[in-house]
Amino acid sequence: MRKNFFRLTLAALLSTALFAGCATLHEKQGQWIFSPTDRTWGNTVELASGMDEAFVQFDSKETGKPTKLHLLINGNDADKPVLLYLHGARWNVVGSAWRIERMRELGFNVVALDYRGFGKSDADAPSEDKAYEDALAAWDWMAKKYPQQQRFIFGHSLGGAIAIDLASKVSDERGTMVEGTFTSIPDVFSTLKWGWLPVGWLISQRFDSEKKVAKIGSPLLVVHGSEDRVISPSLGQRLYDAAASPKRFELVQGGSHHNTNSIGQAQYRSAIKALFSLDLKPSYP
Repeated sequence: MRKNFFRLTLAALLSTALFAGCATLHEKQGQWIFSPTDRTWGNTVELASGMDEAFVQFDSKETGKPTKLHLLINGNDADKPVLLYLHGARWNVVGSAWRIERMRELGFNVVALDYRGFGKSDADAPSEDKAYEDALAAWDWMAKKYPQQQRFIFGHSLGGAIAIDLASKVSDERGTMVEGTFTSIPDVFSTLKWGWLPVGWLISQRFDSEKKVAKIGSPLLVVHGSEDRVISPSLGQRLYDAAASPKRFELVQGGSHHNTNSIGQAQYRSAIKALFSLDLKPSYP
């Protein structure tokens, strides 16, 4: 699956660059990188149906248009911190319902964002800059909604790059957590079988987290599964190395790109307590 994706993406990059021009290439990259779909799996729809919803409305500087974003909210306890959950590519917040639930189980109230092009948010074509703007709009909404509660940022996979961008821009986050994420999109390509091919210059939506991570002013927790076959653990380690202290790296043995949050729950709890001095009580008995 990974090989086929790379072949198709490489062919698309080259053909679009040759025949369509830079603007079209940039737009196409947003579709390839985010790959939004309405499909989901298991009983995530049932789980998400028990969560609350909200919408953020703002005027987008990226498009010059009014914009509406969908939020899924899991938990409303006044004595618990609030976590902004930023999902990865392909699946929207409904498809991330189990991971959202696990962060709730750790002791957070969770606010999960659908970027433009996903779920019930506006059906704009997704892009790097739009996603950054969406995350900031959701963060500003949270600051007004939960002014007395500690607020954290969490991103999985592609959402980790969006989380790092947000954390590098704001100063009122209590801490940042990323899981299964990377240093940059070109670096992800370099870890694949054909990574030696010189396609980096074609990639305009770069998600260059390695250049931003040192600007984060709060403690940073980087989590990666040892068996992640989508994003190499070496990229998570590089991202951690580039970050400023205080920081912590957790390698979850046996964790894949999709289950690290589940099998690494005990490591999460221990790391959160040590790094953030936060002794969370489970939200459920």
